[in-house]
Formats: sequence, structure tokens, C-alpha cells
Amino acid sequence: MKHLHPEDLSLEIAASTFAALGSEQRLAVLRTLVRAGTDGLSIGELGQRTNVIGSTLTHHMKILTQAGLVRQEKRGRSIICAAVAFDELRALSEFLLSECCADAQNQEHDHG
Repeated sequence: MKHLHPEDLSLEIAASTFAALGSEQRLAVLRTLVRAGTDGLSIGELGQRTNVIGSTLTHHMKILTQAGLVRQEKRGRSIICAAVAFDELRALSEFLLSECCADAQNQEHDHG
């Protein structure tokens, strides 16, 4: 996902990114990586912290990587995973909230 401002975020891009988060385990993996910060975690540490291991974790990381939310990089014998899309995650939340309560005043007039 490229860097976007909330007003530039299309429904299609937002839906695609939210779809990547549409699993409790993937959401847990991403939240754990966000908590770890930009240094990330080894794949083993990530598995321990989320209780998601092996091919299941590999599968989830592939989906999150394709969505542009995380990256994986080999450092020596370790694979380091890190959240990289902090701006995109912020844009997604702002996208959801950008029109918060916009119709609330109109509803009062419609029913009042």
C-alpha cells in the first residue's frame, strides 16, 4: 500500500487492506509488531508472543506483507519481521473516522 492521505484512500484500497486484517491471528500479529516498533521481532519471537507458529505464521506474514503492512528481512540466520505501514494504518483509521457524525445534525432536523 502506498503512502496515502485519508481523503485519497479509496474504498477499494481500504477494503483490501482491511481484508488482510480480517483474521484474529493476523490482527494479533500486526498489533504485536506495532508494539515492537521499527526494530521488529525475529520470526521465532513473534511466534512466541502471538502463539502463532510454523506454516500458519508464514501464511499470515505473507498476506500482511502483500498488503504492505509488514516486511520481513533476513539478518544473519534470523528472519526479522516488522510493521512498516504506520502512516497507512493511521490513514486507515482516519478514513473510517473522517466523516464521523457528519449526518448526525441532519438526522436531528429530519426527525425534529
